Amino acid sequence: MNHSAPTSADTLRSALGGLLDGLPPKQATAAVDRLIANYRGRTPTDAPILRDRSDVAAYAAYRMPATFEAVRSALDALAEAAPDWSPASHVDVGGGTGAAAWAVDATWDGPRETAVLDWADPALVLGKELAAASSSPALRAAEWRRTVIGAGLTLPAADLVTLSYVLGELTPEARREVVAEAARAGQAVVLVEPGTPEGYLRVREARDQLLEAGLRVAAPCPHDGTCPIEVGQDWCHFSARVSRSSLHRKVKGGSLPYEDEKFSYVAATRFPVEPAASRITRRPQIRKGLVLLELCGPQGEGLTRVNVTKRHGDLYKAARDADWGQEWPPPSQES
Repeated sequence: MNHSAPTSADTLRSALGGLLDGLPPKQATAAVDRLIANYRGRTPTDAPILRDRSDVAAYAAYRMPATFEAVRSALDALAEAAPDWSPASHVDVGGGTGAAAWAVDATWDGPRETAVLDWADPALVLGKELAAASSSPALRAAEWRRTVIGAGLTLPAADLVTLSYVLGELTPEARREVVAEAARAGQAVVLVEPGTPEGYLRVREARDQLLEAGLRVAAPCPHDGTCPIEVGQDWCHFSARVSRSSLHRKVKGGSLPYEDEKFSYVAATRFPVEPAASRITRRPQIRKGLVLLELCGPQGEGLTRVNVTKRHGDLYKAARDADWGQEWPPPSQES
């Protein structure tokens, strides 16, 4: 695994810094508001969302750091489930300006062939510009290829195929075809969607498709069985902390130096993995002498709540340090 993620995030923020110079604030605000509505999945379409340079600049400055952190969290979970594996090739489907390619680069070391596919030329042009500012040979050498993302998509074989914040842009039929093609082409497939009930449902449907195609779930689920969540009652999602950019402050206001990006994801593979024993599905609740953990456990166990108290010793210390989305118990604490 690669431990340069903070450096990668800082480099990305720096590269994004000058994007909005010369773009009128009202234009940036309008573009961001429209893109937020799209990326929350309210307007499925069969046309590219990023239309021109101002759209792409606003999207990249506002959304790219959040996409990077969400995808990196999902990739970290895959890397934990497959500690001896790293991708020598990566295809990012609907990759836009390349946030997932940056996240892959932050997760694994070593040489890697990278291809970012998107149907919006302005996004690909800007993504290539941003990658040129990276110190990563894999990012600088990445291929940026205009491709229609939808029915009829053909992907090259790759160790890793990623689709982040893409499925909500597609019609249901195109979504099924794209997931099927990702499953055919990839040794590992990672799908990330917004952490909304609708985003979760898209991930859940895609997870079923990946399993039917012969892949196994590496994360976040501890098993390949049916999701134990009752649709309409709850949804599986996680959170990644994102530093606020100047655009966040300009467009959306707010005094906090960060925001929390909520996302849903699934990582599935064609090679052996070691999924988490259980996964923490909500932010741990810390009380005096007590930590309440909500868990998704092995198949048949479903969703459970666990109270970890001081009498649990080292496990209690681990629970106080545990975070939403992590494996439980920590590998060092498993008996």
